Amino acid sequence: MQQPSRILIAGAGLGGLCAAAALLQRGFDVDVYEQAAELKEVGAGVQLSANGTRVLAALGMAEALRALSCEAQGKEIRHWKTGETWKLFDLGPLSIERFGFPYFTVYRPDLLEVLASAVRALKPDAIHLGQKIADFEQDGHSVELLLESGERVTGAVLVGADGVHSRVRQGLFGADRAQFSGVVAWRAVVPMERLPAHMARMVGSNWVGPGGHIVHYPLRSGRLMNFVGALERTDWQVESWSHRGSCDELAQDFDGWHKDIQSFIAQIEAPNKWALMLRPPLARWSVGRVTLLGDAAHSMLPFLAQGAVMAIEDGFMLARCLSDFVPDEALQRFERARLTRTTRVVEGAAANKWRFHNPVLAELDAGRQFIEREWAGARISDRYDWLFRYDATTEEL
Repeated sequence: MQQPSRILIAGAGLGGLCAAAALLQRGFDVDVYEQAAELKEVGAGVQLSANGTRVLAALGMAEALRALSCEAQGKEIRHWKTGETWKLFDLGPLSIERFGFPYFTVYRPDLLEVLASAVRALKPDAIHLGQKIADFEQDGHSVELLLESGERVTGAVLVGADGVHSRVRQGLFGADRAQFSGVVAWRAVVPMERLPAHMARMVGSNWVGPGGHIVHYPLRSGRLMNFVGALERTDWQVESWSHRGSCDELAQDFDGWHKDIQSFIAQIEAPNKWALMLRPPLARWSVGRVTLLGDAAHSMLPFLAQGAVMAIEDGFMLARCLSDFVPDEALQRFERARLTRTTRVVEGAAANKWRFHNPVLAELDAGRQFIEREWAGARISDRYDWLFRYDATTEEL
């Protein structure tokens, strides 16, 4: 079939750039419009399970990504007060053995650079920075995108990969209002050399406690350690990854937690904090020749480590659909292929708030029993295996 001549993508985040690379490799002409003046990401970590690294390998990015990542050896659950440890699951060679691909932890700016470099290698001028969307219109044959600069561009399809505040989503379905989840999150990265030697390990740790949890894992071949702390609070509702918080406030939030957490927080120089907001999953993503992907379609709590991977899967699946079907049918098939899975992931991430923050964890013996029950082998397999085995390169469209 004759492919559409031009695909327009709003947003140069992980999902938008993954879609752009996959489409360019299939012979489409692609232009990506990003409102930021620079292509950069907040300094934070991303976990890429086998379902994500499978896609990036199919795009030819595996070696570039491996050079910048950590291949985590495992994940563990830790008790917020005592530091007791339970194995969640092994990774490293076992991830490849069980799921076919590795589990990487990667610095988000590094992943963005790998994706952007791949796009620019295929089309050097594909990414347009400092271009904010004002509006769009479509008819049965094309979509016209109006930029705030006054420029108008026309393509066969418009993809809204413009995040949780998506202008494209609002244009399709009207204004929405996020609801506060009741959780405030903290992010930071610390040079590994600053941490006590026994903490400088190539594993991901998830400390669970009453009303909060902390996740940390290595980045950049073990040179950095990523920190994410989430705590139930009601006094902060600013939805911004870049708002700078204070170290004193962060330490106060996790006062009483294990000494290793105190040691970690003491080495953080400039934490960011943001309110975790919730938007219900959309019942549909596409109208005519316009569709959504990633956080624009299915934002979620970061409690299942799948937000970035879902955007990557979306981008690859969208390119497959547009390769095999005419635009209107392609977008409908894309939506049908992704809607059930991403909704299940949104719901699974929300359910983990109960597991990570359960009040019973305040009681030592009852908390141990809770961890041993909720993080036992069969329950872990039920929650994670279906995620990691998914193959966006062959899934039926």
